[in-house]
Amino acid sequence: MSPTHPLGQLSALQQMMAQLLEPLSDSECRHSPAPEVAPLLWYYGRAVYLETYLLRDRVQGKPDMTDRVADIFTTGAPSPESQWQQLPPKVHLLSWATTLQDENLMRLANPDKLPPHEWLNDNRLIWLINQHRAILYEQMLQALVERRLAHAAPYRANQRLIAQAPTDDLVGVSQGHYRIGAKDDPAARDNELPTQVVNLSNFRIQRHPVSNADWLAFMETDGYGSQTFWDEAGWTWLQTHPPHPHHWRRDDQGAWYGIGLNGPADLPPSDPVMGITYHEAQAYARWISTLGGELSGAVLQHEYQWEAAMRTQALEPSGRVWEWCANRFAPYSEFQPGADPEGGEQQFTLEHFVLRGGCLHSQAALRRISFRQHAAPGSRTGFSGTRLVFPPEGA
Repeated sequence: MSPTHPLGQLSALQQMMAQLLEPLSDSECRHSPAPEVAPLLWYYGRAVYLETYLLRDRVQGKPDMTDRVADIFTTGAPSPESQWQQLPPKVHLLSWATTLQDENLMRLANPDKLPPHEWLNDNRLIWLINQHRAILYEQMLQALVERRLAHAAPYRANQRLIAQAPTDDLVGVSQGHYRIGAKDDPAARDNELPTQVVNLSNFRIQRHPVSNADWLAFMETDGYGSQTFWDEAGWTWLQTHPPHPHHWRRDDQGAWYGIGLNGPADLPPSDPVMGITYHEAQAYARWISTLGGELSGAVLQHEYQWEAAMRTQALEPSGRVWEWCANRFAPYSEFQPGADPEGGEQQFTLEHFVLRGGCLHSQAALRRISFRQHAAPGSRTGFSGTRLVFPPEGA
């Protein structure tokens, strides 16, 4: 099975998710490491549930394999904690998952033996499953980072992170009409459709996401302490959260370092800052705008600006961090809900903001220009950074 074929990607994702559980004890797998993060077993079980639900229930019309666990793995339960308490032991969940996944792969590899369904055209069903799995895989990695943060050993930075004054390394995008959204893509989710044509004014956009060194400059000029940079919601959020990116920590010499999947490490100055919320990204943009000169008028990018810049190749995809955008996650004009259990109108009722671009851990199923990720404005457990846009030169 070719690793580039969507079925090969599905098999690889199944194995990758199971491998994350293998070295951990049952109690470690069922423990929630942070209030907004589910146990690893829940993410893993939900991936198997969604895969089986889409294939067995929606395509084959046989809900018997998913009905019995729907109360545990569907979202919107009265209390997530009540679902986590129902999780079976790790060994039982892995056994259940392995049996189902093997059968699912066999059925998907023989679509001629399945009843006719539009999702079977162009491997659309497999692409849909892969995207659900890829999202849940990232969430499992986020949970592992939270475990690292909770149990990190003392560390001393080898190379102290030094703040640098933000530069105007910008690229211009000309006024014009630009295509937004997916076109003739069997992998597209309903929130990427239908294709739009939008009219954008001239703007300049940062060539690279905001870096660690840039962010430290914001911190060292009291960006977290100056209320003028924060809107009311952001300032309220800040009162109960530490004034630095989520995974940053300070050693006994006062130097900043980061904690990731592999534990503590130095923060490379040019790497994109990661682990910030929408609130922090907005405050940073307001601070940048006060610096004057070519940096005047800085704002968070709108997702249309990001996509237009990517489609015209004004930017090269970095794929290092998900990038916060200024706009709320909302349906495109003439949106039509799909049959995906995580699609439809309800996905836009969460008051989330858009994230674009993918991160270091994003799998192939998520790496397309039209893909739209989203999160609550106060979410900082994702692998999220940001990028800014500016008025055109001479404006």
